[in-house]
Amino acid sequence: MNKLLFRLLVFLMSLSLIGIILVQLYLIHTSFKNNEEQFKFHVKQVIGNVADNFKEREVYNFLSQYNMLKETKGKQPTKTELLDFYVVQKNRTTNKTIIYSNSILSEDYNINLSFFDKQMDSVNKVKNFVANSKTEVFSGSALDKNQLQLNPTPEMTTKKSGQMEILDKVQYQMFYEGVIETKSIKDRVSIAALQKALKKELKLYDVNTAFEFGIYENGLATKLKSADFKFDKNSTFAIPFLTNSQGKSDYQLLVSFPDKKKFLFSELIGITTLSIIFTLIIIIAYSSALNQLIKQRQISEIKTDFINNMTHEFKTPIATINLALDAIKSPKVIEDREKTMRYLQMIRDENKRMHAQVENVLRISKLEKRELEISKESTDIHDIIEEAIEHVNLIIEDRNGTINTHLNAKRTTVLLNDVHFTNVIVNVLDNAIKYSPEEPKIDVYTENVKDFIIIKVKDQGAGMNKMAQKRIFEKFYREHTGDIHNVKGHGLGLAYVKRIVEDHNGLITVESEKGKGSTFIIKLPLIN
Repeated sequence: MNKLLFRLLVFLMSLSLIGIILVQLYLIHTSFKNNEEQFKFHVKQVIGNVADNFKEREVYNFLSQYNMLKETKGKQPTKTELLDFYVVQKNRTTNKTIIYSNSILSEDYNINLSFFDKQMDSVNKVKNFVANSKTEVFSGSALDKNQLQLNPTPEMTTKKSGQMEILDKVQYQMFYEGVIETKSIKDRVSIAALQKALKKELKLYDVNTAFEFGIYENGLATKLKSADFKFDKNSTFAIPFLTNSQGKSDYQLLVSFPDKKKFLFSELIGITTLSIIFTLIIIIAYSSALNQLIKQRQISEIKTDFINNMTHEFKTPIATINLALDAIKSPKVIEDREKTMRYLQMIRDENKRMHAQVENVLRISKLEKRELEISKESTDIHDIIEEAIEHVNLIIEDRNGTINTHLNAKRTTVLLNDVHFTNVIVNVLDNAIKYSPEEPKIDVYTENVKDFIIIKVKDQGAGMNKMAQKRIFEKFYREHTGDIHNVKGHGLGLAYVKRIVEDHNGLITVESEKGKGSTFIIKLPLIN
């Protein structure tokens, strides 16, 4: 995959992920707004119902007292005839005369208003209106034009009587409002009753959150309120309370919800949680996929470098072996035993060199598969260090370098495999030699820290940056220096070192600064 396609793929995947997250946020925001509108609608219905219920209850209670007072007054009301009228109809065919008569009576009750309010001691007249109707049918002589008198005995008489509900209702309404408007709000409503009614209605509409309430008169707060009521325009709802017949009132019922936002979010907790979980899954899957893509790309580059290095490393020995074989075929050389033996030794050395390269690759592969058996025994770590230095002495002398030892540790017995651990020290020393541009100057230190021995291999070579320090122990990793072949190797040595040290329950780290050299630190447990 080329760089342009890779970048385009990463961009499209990132854009899709951002789009999904934005859509999720939009849906959650829209759901929250819808819940808020539904909440407002329900709350308005609740406080409207409570206001209507209190109005109806007050009217009903007053009407019960009103009717009971009229019925138990103990004397007949004063009756006054307000209107009396007649209609006379003559049927000439049957020779009958029909007279319709109707009258409206007012029944006056003198009621002491102290019955409704102890502070009121005046007497007020309460009226009932009664309508009486009568139909009379006469037969005989014609109606005398000068008087409203017929045959005194009608053939048929029909009478009806009843309340005039419209007039009664208007008269009652006027009386009710005249009495009730003189009472204070605290005498008309109790805090406990109002709280109970609000709680009941809110529960019916599934508004299960804390609420506070208060009643205002002409825009000013009254003492009729809950303990923690505070007006907040964003979370307080208001409605006219105890309105008159014209729909007007001096009072307002205010209800606030301190935990409104928390309640609205709690309604969305299920869908929000699922949305977050699925979004996180997508993010994790995306990150994992992107990480795998990057790793695969890096592995591809590393393997390409590895193949190039291996090809370069094998090219020289193969060429040398071919040249030696061609030389041996020459009659002059084959007859010279000394030259023949020298060429054969060259072939053997180059063969060993290639075999060693293959062994390095196989060894690290076996370590990864846990197929490499490592037997351990008590060994003096200083002896291992001295032996490893002997292995690289020829290389150091060839580069005119020096290795100085500072073996200050007093306790040096460690449980280890001498062959593999010798290879560990050799690899670290070889790495220090290869990455020293000038004459290698290496110092090896040992010291005891509690029940551990610390081995430090310090060089004054090229050093490495922070990124290289994090990846230096990865298989096939090599720090790029501009020319891939200027330092021989396959990126396997330090990966092998880390595996062997960890198999010995140890730890290896590196401290380095670009241009100032590196220090490899190995920490191993001692045998008590």
